[in-house]
Amino acid sequence: MHTIDIHSHVLTEETATLLRKEAPAAHVAIRPVDDDNAVLDVAGASYRPFPRGGFDVTRRLQDMDRMGVDVQVLSATPQTYLYGHDAALGAAVSLIQNDQIAKLVAAYPQRFMGLATLPMQDPLRAADELTRAVRKLGLRGAMFGSNVAGRNLDDPDFEPVWAAAEALDAFMFIHPTNVAGAERLKAYYLVNLIGNPLDTTIAAACLFFGGVMDRHPKLKICLAHAGGFVPYQAGRWLHGWRVRPEPKARLRREPNRIIQRFLYDSIAHCDDSLAFLVARAGADRVLLGSDYPYDMGMTDGIARVCRLGIPEADKEAILGARAKTLLSTKA
Repeated sequence: MHTIDIHSHVLTEETATLLRKEAPAAHVAIRPVDDDNAVLDVAGASYRPFPRGGFDVTRRLQDMDRMGVDVQVLSATPQTYLYGHDAALGAAVSLIQNDQIAKLVAAYPQRFMGLATLPMQDPLRAADELTRAVRKLGLRGAMFGSNVAGRNLDDPDFEPVWAAAEALDAFMFIHPTNVAGAERLKAYYLVNLIGNPLDTTIAAACLFFGGVMDRHPKLKICLAHAGGFVPYQAGRWLHGWRVRPEPKARLRREPNRIIQRFLYDSIAHCDDSLAFLVARAGADRVLLGSDYPYDMGMTDGIARVCRLGIPEADKEAILGARAKTLLSTKA
């Protein structure tokens, strides 16, 4: 069984140095604390802990072997999306991070694949960078934020990104960032526990009700953290479309198979929730993910899938077979 983890993040010390030189205002720095953890500083904010596997490839490979992961799909750290900075800086830091991810993939072609990060504050540049990353670097798509400095993903300005993604058959992964309601979520780490799945849900709803998924029927959109609340509230979305005029504003036809329109990583942190997701979405829509190296990740994802009471072929699909197909592109 060939296992592929489609949700992981990387920021090597070499990449941080390059970003610091290119964008001193963002001041990206990794400050090791001990043998296992560091502090990640970006634009005056500190994230801790940033585990060693996030920047140390040797440790990453050891952890992959321990988890039973054959291949990781590498993506940038959400902290370095830098959507709040100007478009020129966004394009420059995206180029650096994508080149660096491609360098890791080239060094370990049997262990890594890659997703690009994009300067989403300038959708035309983002579409160009996606095309370069797929066609020239061999990356398989992109991971991008659930909103762009507060702009929802159904904003018409983003149309070039979706058109390019569909033309390239790129794998597009939504990761929460700059989450809604953050002022009310400061206590108890709710900004992550609730804010992250909430913002992923908002992003998916905007793409769906905004007509983006309708206009681009071949668009491959994967939702982080088991889809946020999407798999559990899709019935409410359908009911709302039927009884209210507002959901019909850009979605004229009655929606069907809402859940099956998206892909999901397996990070549910609960066997029963994962089983529900697979039952509702189908094994062909759920992909192994870990959110490595962060502490809110799920390092026992393979074991959780193996415990599911589903056919072996479905387990193999979730653990890697389906990802292998989805991560192919038209490059």
